[in-house]
Amino acid sequence: MTSEKIKIGITHGDINSISYEVILNTLLDARLAENCTIVFYGSAKVAAYYRKALNMGNITFNLVRSAEEARSNKLNLVNYPGEEIRVELGKSTPMAGEAAFWALEAAVKDLKAGKLDAVVTGPINKQNIQSDKFRFNGHTEFFQSQFNVPDVLMFMINDILRIGVVTGHIPLQQVPQRITVEAILSKLELMHQSLLQDFGIMKGKIAVLGLNPHAGDNGLLGEEEKNIIAPAIEKAREKGIMAVGPFPADGFFGAGSYKQFDAVLAMYHDQGLIPFKGIFAGDGVNYTAGLPIVRTSPAHGTAYELAGKGVASCDSFRKALYLAEDIVKQRRLYKEMTKNPLKHYDLSSAKDEQIDITKMDDES
Repeated sequence: MTSEKIKIGITHGDINSISYEVILNTLLDARLAENCTIVFYGSAKVAAYYRKALNMGNITFNLVRSAEEARSNKLNLVNYPGEEIRVELGKSTPMAGEAAFWALEAAVKDLKAGKLDAVVTGPINKQNIQSDKFRFNGHTEFFQSQFNVPDVLMFMINDILRIGVVTGHIPLQQVPQRITVEAILSKLELMHQSLLQDFGIMKGKIAVLGLNPHAGDNGLLGEEEKNIIAPAIEKAREKGIMAVGPFPADGFFGAGSYKQFDAVLAMYHDQGLIPFKGIFAGDGVNYTAGLPIVRTSPAHGTAYELAGKGVASCDSFRKALYLAEDIVKQRRLYKEMTKNPLKHYDLSSAKDEQIDITKMDDES
């Protein structure tokens, strides 16, 4: 397996948010440069502003034009070209949107050229970043388009729970029509493959949640579970994916049953992210599975109300950086394993493996 030092890009996100605070506080840890080469797509002027405003320690950047010029023992900065950039703490401004998109565009260019192994994206404002070049509901959809893949999975990760969603950043009223056998099966295939190549889990057990209260209660409260979700699970199992369900979401999380699975597939955004953020209080990472490159981000948004107060935690951003590094390493290992013709690796899940799990019917 190659021991080449991993090169990770960081995009600065919205300059008026908590993004610079969490990024700079993370980069103050000198140990980061020991394990990976950092390339920060940001503004030296904005970084200096936050260092002074928040009385941070000194951070010295090595200015480069692209990731290709980055030095492994330095914190490298691809500097924003706009001289008139201005911070307005806690405000959504067109300038912040333009700067956020510039960083994404520059990082993607280096990713496509093979100059980066991974990228960690700072939080953006989904409104002010909109333009002729960015017409997406978020980072996930943007990266899917840029790397021209048919589907991706929003995968929320921490040490205890991995949870993905079938439908992401769409209005709730559109969710039922997007829940199809094909959509669920596609997400299960992406989740299964990610567990294998990104996390080294060869026989991943996946719980699938229902759409309706009580998982439809045998059709009384909705028939999506019987007509769509259960058939999708069966098709997944025919492909060697160890998927089980559908489970009622409230009972599933209330009983802590997620601890018995390697991953959980929710039907829509809030069904998955509310328990993830509620149970683990921001202790997590947003990972986009299904891309040819590695992209992570902290599991929080711009948090304008905290901007400039010096109280924002950098824990989630730090974990996003470490997860990106870990996944790159795991993918390299997976590649070496699958190339080795002298040894057989059983990389498929056993279809007949059984899971002992208490039935989680909601009797209320």
